[in-house]
Amino acid sequence: MDYPARLDVTPMDRIARWRPLFQWILAIPHLIVSQLLMYLAQIVAFISWFAILFTGRMPAGMANLICMCQRYTTRTQTYAAGLLDAYPPFEFETTPADQGAYPARVEFAPALEGRNRLTVGLRFLWVIPALIVMVIIGIIGFVCWLIGAIAVLFTGTWPAGLREWVLKAIRANLRVYSYMYLLTDEYPPLNFD
Repeated sequence: MDYPARLDVTPMDRIARWRPLFQWILAIPHLIVSQLLMYLAQIVAFISWFAILFTGRMPAGMANLICMCQRYTTRTQTYAAGLLDAYPPFEFETTPADQGAYPARVEFAPALEGRNRLTVGLRFLWVIPALIVMVIIGIIGFVCWLIGAIAVLFTGTWPAGLREWVLKAIRANLRVYSYMYLLTDEYPPLNFD
């Protein structure tokens, strides 16, 4: 695992032509649950911030809860983008390892012990450059999604390069939020890989 938060997606060869443009409607229940879980992750990350500052370690239960929230959100984003046709499960396993058989696998290696209190204490400032790069990648990913969705409408397959940019945007989101929610002290890569 090159970064402590990783997304692996088994790409589909063919996909129904309507899916990328309209599948997000089917994902609305997951999007609602995902948003609620992200609020929960923010609260838990805030509490974890104090725990790490005072003890130098992150409680495993809090890390596992944030992993579950991040996994659920990432699977929902992958499905809503029309990259997969398998409906994501309403699964709430609080483990860093992905136990499910869903084609979008989200794995974590959270740092629990020996945390750098300085990087955690100033995380709200140090995450700003990564957020800016994530937004740039997200905008490019959205444009690629629009073009790719139109291509799928006519061909029934995702152009590989466009699908990869959509996945890059989802991966960038996963990495930055894993850093921001204190799962790792390793800064997310500021590149387009």
